[in-house]
Amino acid sequence: MRTALVGGGATGIGYAIASRLARSGHRVVITGRRGDALDAAALQLKEETGATVETQVSDVSAGDADVGSADILIVNAGGPPPGRILDVADDAWRAGAELLLFGPLRLARQALPGMAGRGFGRVVFVTSAAVRQPQPDLAVSVVLRSAVTAAAKLLAREYAADGVTVNCVAPGATDTARRREILAGRALRTGRSYQDLDADDTGGIPAGRPARPDEIAAAVAFLTSADASYLNGTVLTVDGGRTETI
Repeated sequence: MRTALVGGGATGIGYAIASRLARSGHRVVITGRRGDALDAAALQLKEETGATVETQVSDVSAGDADVGSADILIVNAGGPPPGRILDVADDAWRAGAELLLFGPLRLARQALPGMAGRGFGRVVFVTSAAVRQPQPDLAVSVVLRSAVTAAAKLLAREYAADGVTVNCVAPGATDTARRREILAGRALRTGRSYQDLDADDTGGIPAGRPARPDEIAAAVAFLTSADASYLNGTVLTVDGGRTETI
């Protein structure tokens, strides 16, 4: 039985990923900053899946999770506050860098040598489709998730011969608390109604709706599987067709 460590596993996309991996026979460890939320999520996951689910209180920004024995590492963290690029203060850039770049790299530094030594490993960074089609009011996320995407590419090359793959999944608009917070913030800044902004956002998605968290989780689960052993160093965009690049 392989062990999967899932960041942000108490809610949203992280919870959906943990559920998928638990159902497919993995021992799952969910991490996050709030022990009470983790305990409640773990109990629910056990009831839903019958799998072994453990918790670990940790902060991605600190990179302090114990990931040395993980066969699968899902690096997933909440997004930084919105803001346009020249409006973001230096302290916000530094905090964002710890959350989205330095913390994830610390986790990879812990996990990858052990994976290589065992001859199997999967690392998936959950980023954002805004990396490929930037959104002006999500500047910190766009810039720093772009950096971790580049880092993932370098890591993929280093460990490919050892049975380890490193990839990114880039979700588009997804029906989570994070999306609702972003739209609510835009409503406050612009004076427009939440409903209008939601309609505008959804109208730009060819699929006509935001993703469900389990649809993002399905992509992550595929990249962690044996069937994806030759997929390495790539970005899998899951956005309902919204990204306009070829």
